[in-house]
Amino acid sequence: MDPHLLRTFVTVARLGSFSAAAEELGYTQSAISQQVAALEADLGMPLLGRRPVAPTEAGERLLEHAEPLLLRISAARADVRRTAGTPAHRLTLVATPLALTSRLAVRLARALEEQPRLRVSVSTAGLPEVGTLVAAGEAEVGLVDGIAAPNDPLRLPEVGPLTAIGVGEEDLVVALPADHPLAGRSGLRLHDLVDAGWLQTALCPVERLRDLMGEGFRVAMDYAGQDVHTVLNLVAAGLGLTLLPASLARGVPLVAPRLVHRVEVLHGGLPPGPASRLVATLTT
Repeated sequence: MDPHLLRTFVTVARLGSFSAAAEELGYTQSAISQQVAALEADLGMPLLGRRPVAPTEAGERLLEHAEPLLLRISAARADVRRTAGTPAHRLTLVATPLALTSRLAVRLARALEEQPRLRVSVSTAGLPEVGTLVAAGEAEVGLVDGIAAPNDPLRLPEVGPLTAIGVGEEDLVVALPADHPLAGRSGLRLHDLVDAGWLQTALCPVERLRDLMGEGFRVAMDYAGQDVHTVLNLVAAGLGLTLLPASLARGVPLVAPRLVHRVEVLHGGLPPGPASRLVATLTT
């Protein structure tokens, strides 16, 4: 199965349009149609309906395999390229929004002091995207965060062979409005909050709380953004509770179950050079 044809098929299916896929991939619409037809001929069955443009049953099954296959190909290409090393003056770091804590920012500053010629570009993305970017070689180093039991690794998406190293843990607080009946407590248990309304956020997905405690934890509002100040404003307005690192928000300490805000650094196989030295400093 030609990966080039597979990528074209995935793009058409995602956009629902041959013309839109042609524009994104830089081909003519006729060329896109020919590539999809070639893949269908290879597999011996139609993969896309034409009016409307949508995957057939066989196409849906292929899509389940296509994304992981394409990602592994990108990861393999990036892994081979890593043997050439990273240019001595440039490094890309991608992080989830709350991963670059103040302590890690200090370590990053120390790393740059040790390598004064190194220029680091930092961007943010969601947790699955960080892993994908690092696996595909579009970023040398990633930082991800989430809620975990102390010393337990984060649950990371399977995106290829990556190394994950814990670089920090801190306590969590329950962020809630100042006039909330529980705001004066010295500590809270998740069991006390099963019936409360929660914000669904990237850091504190309600599904994770249900995994820990079972049923309950009603979603009061979904927040798909990444700005912690917006989360705090939603909490202050009484639109839902959430868990946040103690260094980022005032709240009532979470005392049971014992959970922490954990940060991990991700990387592929790093040859000796700027990226490996930066990771060594971050993990010190």
